[in-house]
This record gives sequence, C-alpha cells and structure tokens, in this order.
Amino acid sequence: MTTAIVFAYHDVGVRCLKVLLAQGVHVPLVVTHRDNAGENIWFDSVAAVAREYDIPAITPDDPNLPATVETVVGLNPDFLFSFYFRQMIGPQLLAAGSRGALNMHGSLLPKFRGRVPVNWAVIKGERETGATLHYMVEKPDAGDVVDRQAVPILPDDTALEVFRKVTLAAEIVLHRSLPPLLAGRAPRIEQDLARGSYFGGRKPEDGRIDWNDTAEAVHNLVRGVAPPYPGAFTTVAGKNLRILKSLRQPGRHGGFPAPTLFLDGGACLAQCADGSVLRLADIEFGGRRVEPADIVSWLGPVPLSLPSKTLSLT
Repeated sequence: MTTAIVFAYHDVGVRCLKVLLAQGVHVPLVVTHRDNAGENIWFDSVAAVAREYDIPAITPDDPNLPATVETVVGLNPDFLFSFYFRQMIGPQLLAAGSRGALNMHGSLLPKFRGRVPVNWAVIKGERETGATLHYMVEKPDAGDVVDRQAVPILPDDTALEVFRKVTLAAEIVLHRSLPPLLAGRAPRIEQDLARGSYFGGRKPEDGRIDWNDTAEAVHNLVRGVAPPYPGAFTTVAGKNLRILKSLRQPGRHGGFPAPTLFLDGGACLAQCADGSVLRLADIEFGGRRVEPADIVSWLGPVPLSLPSKTLSLT
C-alpha cells in the first residue's frame, strides 16, 4: 500500500486529501494549520476531514522543527504531498518521501509562482489560470511539473469565483495524475522559470484603489480582493469606502478632466484616469451598504474627485 504524509489546508487541501483516500492511498498523518481567530474562515477544514477519517492530525507552528521532522521521517512515507499548506517545507521534510514530495499550486506554472496566485491572476487581468501538480524543491514552486489543468477567468469573475474553479481543477489534476504517479509512470516536465513570474503575499492595505490607473486595472483590483477577501477601498470626501463590486461600462466616458465619482441614471459611477467608467455596484461605509440614492447624504454633493493611491486616510 502506498503511504503519503499530507500537509494541507483550505478547500484545495480538503478536496485533494479526499482524492488520495478515494484512490486507496494510506495517509497516516495530516499536518495542517490552526485556524486564525482574526481571519475570515470561509473555507472547509482539513482538520475536520482528518477527524472524519480517523487520521491523526497535528498543527505545528513550524513544521520544519525537529519534532515534526522526526515524526514524518519515522513514518517512512512513499510520498509527501502539500495542498495549499501555508508554510515553506524545508529540505529535511522534502527528502522524507522516498518517491518524492509534490505540491498542488493554484496557477499554471511557471506563471504566478509564490503566494495567493489566484488573487494575483485576477488583479493582473489574466483570462486563464488553473492548478499545477509539481515536484517540490527548495526554491518555491520551481520543481518539475507532473500535470496541470486550465480554467477560464471571465472578465467580471471575482477571486472567489476563480478560486472555486481552481479548487475543482486541482481535484481533476490529482485524480488524473495519481494512478500514473503511483505506478511510477508520471511525467516530469522541467519548468522554464524565465517564462514565468513570482509574486509575494498581499496585505489588506494593498487593496487601496489608485484612481489614476485605468478603469480595467481598478476593476481587476476590485474583483481580485472582493469578499471574502478584505476588499478594495478608497477615500472620498474624507470618508473611507470599501468598493466590493464594480462593473465595466464599455464605450462610456465620463468627460471629466480627472478621476471623478458621479451619479447618473440611479447608478454610482467612477471615471478613471483613462476616461473610462466603472459602475460601483456595491459600496460599503462603516460596515453598511451605501445605495446610490444615499451617496449625496453620505458624501455630499457630487461629482467628487477621486484620489490617487498616495492620499492618506483621514
């Protein structure tokens, strides 16, 4: 029987762990994370799945410390798998799987190596992303590729909608790749990292909108950090607003000399630096949704100028 230690978290971790179990892989240990009380936990629990299947699970603060390494090595696994595990797995753990250590990454490698690849793909205006199963090496997301599955990104898709597609793509990739992997016949395709890209993590403050960007860039940011992520935000008339949803208005131009918030036909609109217009379909102030009809009472007379990213909050 093939044995695998699984490092996993989030929806991708849940679905991929279930694929291993469905295909008869013995999982003697799951390494996962404790949920952060300060985080919006909108995703499924790997720890709960481990309990359901009577699999021992541990939540070390650092999996690379000796206690966890000794536990994993002592189980003598054939494989080590990482499915949306949030910490780097060090060389001692990578060497623990006699037949290899593999990761499921949420992009079409070598594009969008690194952190939060789904969000970055949306923010950068990609029209396609996916999931890639690859061997792990010390350099992040740089090992040989076994298989990948693409999914489309529609022009108004949010990061959550794309993440759900990527989760399914990850399940498909693993389900398809596991039989040849277990039989020792899976391909190993070297990555050309020069053709890819690497991105770091994002912080809530990175969601500040720069209205001097194009309408397309602003729209991509809004949908790339839309809930359940922290959301894009801006300061208008001294008030901090969250812009949770935008919709493009093709062919429409505001005619203002600078980025401007205005009302028209019962809609709240924003002209960006390129003159193109977005409809701000979901605006939040102080935790409450602001309807277009209430904009004047909340912010004062319109039109109102929209700030660049450098303007500080008040």
